[in-house]
Amino acid sequence: MALSDKNSPDAGDGEGDETQGPVTRDNSGIDPETDEVREPEVEETEGSEADDAEEPEIVEAEIEDIPEIPDTPEWVVSEAINADERVVELTNDIKRVQAEYANYRKRVERDRVAVREVATAQVIGELLPILDDIGRAREHEELTGGFKAVAESLEATATKLGLVKYGEQNDEFDPTVHEALTLVPVPNIAVQSVIEVFQPGYRIGERVLRPARVVVGEPMGDTPEPSEEDSDEASAEKGENEK
Repeated sequence: MALSDKNSPDAGDGEGDETQGPVTRDNSGIDPETDEVREPEVEETEGSEADDAEEPEIVEAEIEDIPEIPDTPEWVVSEAINADERVVELTNDIKRVQAEYANYRKRVERDRVAVREVATAQVIGELLPILDDIGRAREHEELTGGFKAVAESLEATATKLGLVKYGEQNDEFDPTVHEALTLVPVPNIAVQSVIEVFQPGYRIGERVLRPARVVVGEPMGDTPEPSEEDSDEASAEKGENEK
């Protein structure tokens, strides 16, 4: 009977009396007591610090360890100087060419104007006798009617082309633009002056197509009257000569 008691399931040393119930885990993430969202628990793993990037170490070098910059070779300096001199030379060449081109343009323009003046002078030179007839008709008051309109139109066209009429009474005589037909002594004038115009002159620009044909008045020399002393001396000399 005793043996059966030992093998009985109820027999024991008292340690197996406590029975372990079921274990329940709440994975909802909400605290049932406060109804607040739980913060997830982060499990620290070994070696997490090893995952962090290691900061590079700054190595401070001493000034003596920095290599010196080598000097610029002499040939490089020489090439730079030659290049600067070449730039200056080319710049001067460009300026010289520009000046020559500007002078060339001025010369061409001057020649073009001269050629135009020559051509105009040749054409208008053939019209000078007609202009003289118009002038004489105007002096005699014969320039009337349709002839007057044609004459004025011709004179206006000649003036537009640059024709200038000159030669007026009392003008100062200029041998480069006047042709003196005769000289007449005239009192009370200081310089040679035109006292009469036989034929007017014409020019285009500086080119004289025909000089003005004029009579020139020449200043008269003033003869001083002899004084009484001069008269007495002259009489005495005359008497001595008679002796």
